Amino acid sequence: MEAYRDQYATLFNNGRNVAVIGISVDADTTLASWAREEDFPIVFASDPGSKVGQLYGAYDAKNKVDNRSLYVVGPDGRIAYVTKPFKVLTPSAYTDLAAIVDSLAPPPRLDSAK
Repeated sequence: MEAYRDQYATLFNNGRNVAVIGISVDADTTLASWAREEDFPIVFASDPGSKVGQLYGAYDAKNKVDNRSLYVVGPDGRIAYVTKPFKVLTPSAYTDLAAIVDSLAPPPRLDSAK
């Protein structure tokens, strides 16, 4: 999650027209405390029964946790991109993610004719 935080401006256009939600089996109080301490600019949601993880195929029944799947939902409310698992240590994973976000919520163009 630190990589999302550290690359938030680049990956998610500083949150312009983008909502980032991290969903975990951790308790909501644990997530809220961690988010404050680590200064995360994203929203965290608690899924203690792994209902969301199971619905989206992100639940690892063997280890009883949601895996690091990543879903990008487009402005139309449909899933536009999925990667299971998201490879947090692979630079190209972030390049691919940024390209998808830019295609769905492009950064504003600078008008050089002013």
